[in-house]
Amino acid sequence: MMHRLVGEARRMVASPAMAGGQRWLSATANKGRLDGKIAVVTGGASGLGKASAHEFIREGAEAVILADINSKLGLKTVKELGPRAHFVHCDVADEATVAAAVDAAVSRHGRLDVMLCSAGVVGPLTPGTSRLAALDLAEFDAVMSVNVRGTLAGIKHATRAMAAGGDDGAGGGGGGSILCMASVSGVLGGLGTYPYSVSKFAIAGIVKAAAAELSRLGVRVNCISPFAVPTPMVVEQFSVMLGGAAGAGFGEEQVAAIVRGLGELKGATCEAVDIARAAAYLASDDAKYVSGHNLVVDGGFTSYKNMNLPFPAKPQE
Repeated sequence: MMHRLVGEARRMVASPAMAGGQRWLSATANKGRLDGKIAVVTGGASGLGKASAHEFIREGAEAVILADINSKLGLKTVKELGPRAHFVHCDVADEATVAAAVDAAVSRHGRLDVMLCSAGVVGPLTPGTSRLAALDLAEFDAVMSVNVRGTLAGIKHATRAMAAGGDDGAGGGGGGSILCMASVSGVLGGLGTYPYSVSKFAIAGIVKAAAAELSRLGVRVNCISPFAVPTPMVVEQFSVMLGGAAGAGFGEEQVAAIVRGLGELKGATCEAVDIARAAAYLASDDAKYVSGHNLVVDGGFTSYKNMNLPFPAKPQE
């Protein structure tokens, strides 16, 4: 089962709606749900973060700051997305760089309206991550440092910028929307390695815990739990798994097709744009009364399990 969910994906590279930077970001785009908003997206250089940044701009965001550890890719993505995209180097495992990314947004634009904590790692696929009795706690800590601590740092510093004022006098913003990228691996057991699954269960829990306080400060906080999407990270991870299991490597397109075939909803596959649109909804005023929610985008995958009852074979007519 753990082979069914290990990360994010790649189809957006081949999707007509997501290809071609000039097409993505017309400066004359019509007003959308995020018109005039200022957003920071951690992990925004690729995968679901990049797809969400594109969607935010398509929906009218005034500026989207991509905060990512990969400077080379981040600068390339900014060029693709156009003049409303900006890049700052950020390693979410280093809280100071998360704070600096938020401060950069506020310094340049005067406020922060949307924070999407999308940076994350899968971690290695070894017996030390997939068997509890052999669990390597150093590898576990490395994943938790990025996925959980990094997400919590994003929530912390976004709250500092957005909060309408707290008991400690901090916060001078007018509210906002904080989003976190969880996973179906944090909804149903057995879909990922222990470090990855535990980290994603933790994110959903952080959102619930944070919503209790942030609602009193005018800040909404939610998370999204996507199904497997064939982003580059997911394709790479599945390639390792499938190559090791089969004794031979698979091509990227073969692996992407396998990932797309894992879903349960007939006639549809989960694509990066589906997650991006979910993020845009939660970031927008359309979701103005939604907080503490885990929006599961999985085509019903985690909602049921069939019983394999031993029904007798029907006699042939």
